Amino acid sequence: MMLAVEVCLAGTNPVPTFVFDEVDSGVGGAAAVEIGRRLARLARDAQVLVVTHLPQVAAFADRHVVVEKSSDGTVTSSGLTALDDEGREQELSRMLAGLAGSDTAIAHARELLDLAQEDAAENQPARQRAG
Repeated sequence: MMLAVEVCLAGTNPVPTFVFDEVDSGVGGAAAVEIGRRLARLARDAQVLVVTHLPQVAAFADRHVVVEKSSDGTVTSSGLTALDDEGREQELSRMLAGLAGSDTAIAHARELLDLAQEDAAENQPARQRAG
């Protein structure tokens, strides 16, 4: 609900950054794709940071960062890794299948990324498409 309100109000009261954690809690499939679309729409006018475990949402991001936690038994630390296009495809496929190297999951990840790119191209302002 909050995401819907933020998308509606984004043009009337510009906020430089939105942060969403668990915005996709309890949803999946088509609803997750729509959440990804709406977050991408919101990101046209503001910086949007999203923590998600859903590949359908992550596919719509301009940038994809993986948070990695490590521990030596005494100290626990976290790090961030920014992914390139191939890394995004691999991470989305891992998120989809729960295992690395699945050809079916990689194909599905590509499909999600293609959908997100098509959606972004369709929703660019006319002056950007023409340029």
